[in-house]
Amino acid sequence: MNAIQVISLTLLFALAVSAQVIMPGRCPKPAVQENFDTARYLGKWYDIQKLPNSFQKGECSTATYSLQSPAVVGVFNSELLADGTISSISGSATAKNPSEPAKLQVSFFENAPPAPYWVLSTDYDNYSLVYSCTDLGVLHMDFVWIMSRHPTLPEETLEELHSTLSSIGVKVDKLLTTNQDAAYCSAMNQ
Repeated sequence: MNAIQVISLTLLFALAVSAQVIMPGRCPKPAVQENFDTARYLGKWYDIQKLPNSFQKGECSTATYSLQSPAVVGVFNSELLADGTISSISGSATAKNPSEPAKLQVSFFENAPPAPYWVLSTDYDNYSLVYSCTDLGVLHMDFVWIMSRHPTLPEETLEELHSTLSSIGVKVDKLLTTNQDAAYCSAMNQ
């Protein structure tokens, strides 16, 4: 076994404990939203479904995007934790290449490398499908968020978005549904 395989397997086991979704091979390069309009994307989005990850453990999750400057989008994510506290984090997103504005890079910590945030599909008024991936040598780790401008999405829309994800090899059976029940999430609005 070579060093890359040992490192990859060690990382795989460590991440499996965190319930990350690890897949064989390198990250896919899916098509993104054509003619992405950042201004129309701004505002509040509700997390409807996501792949499990180590940094998002609550319910009632939302993401709010605002324009910080012509080339920088402010990101504010919040969620309600099981103990009733609200967890939030602020960051920023920029397009690495202005000719591909749907391929954003998101940063939450000053010296941390930015993470990909690719808008695969959105109609701006109802849904957004976001994909991110991290290469781990011979493996990759998928991240997905299906978001809505409202706390729910029609089943037909979810099925269409699942089909898009399946076409790039994402395990849609691993998606977790976020609780956005108004009564449960009322602490977020106080």
